[in-house]
Amino acid sequence: MKNEFSSVHPDAIIGENVTISSFVTIDKNVVIGDGTYIYPNAVILSGARIGKNCQIFPGAVISAIPQDLKFQGEETTCEIGDNTTVRECVTINRGTAAKGKTVVGNNCLLMAYSHIAHDCILQNHVIVGNATQLAGEVEVDDYAILSGGTLVHQFSKIGKHTMIQGGSRLGKDIPPYIMAGREPITYSGVNIIGLRRRGFTNEQISSIQEIYRILYQSGLNNSTAVKNIEANIPDGQEKQEILSFIASSQRGIIRGYLE
Repeated sequence: MKNEFSSVHPDAIIGENVTISSFVTIDKNVVIGDGTYIYPNAVILSGARIGKNCQIFPGAVISAIPQDLKFQGEETTCEIGDNTTVRECVTINRGTAAKGKTVVGNNCLLMAYSHIAHDCILQNHVIVGNATQLAGEVEVDDYAILSGGTLVHQFSKIGKHTMIQGGSRLGKDIPPYIMAGREPITYSGVNIIGLRRRGFTNEQISSIQEIYRILYQSGLNNSTAVKNIEANIPDGQEKQEILSFIASSQRGIIRGYLE
């Protein structure tokens, strides 16, 4: 359903049962999936690929060109998965030649005034709090929660099932399954409540806690702590994911909290 006061390019591909409210602008080279609702004054520009049953609230701007001086007008995309909500005045820029696309996964919630810069990759079930700002090429894994006002440095990685305290500044990578906060940002414990809500067993949570006790509370440096974890923690998916995250970190992981 298209409102007469909206502007929809004739080349845009619009699915079934899509609601386009008044004063919406939809550019060429846009695809919008079935059942998506677009509220008044949203702007969806060239390169947008929006999934099914999404909600795009007033003032959101999706797939604007990157705020990156290296961008030379290359054809790139901004891809949003199914069942994702984009609240008021959110901005999501499309990719550059670096990755070719910016991606927001399925079942995500991007709260008002948040910004997702070029070439960011957000996996599924991610929550980005009000006014949180992600710089270019940030990666956020499944079920991560970034509370309001968080600032994330370019190229940073945030692991799955993490909880970031509001107002934090991230310059290092955040390993999976933890809470992080304070200034400067540090490890604040395992995200026990979040893990229980998502069906993790007591045994899995205990294993994660022991891994991070060794990593952050044993007094060992990271490389020695990793060797200790490899030798003394039984093999499991969580162990492998944590060790793989540490091994692949380019910026280094956040430090532990010291009293």
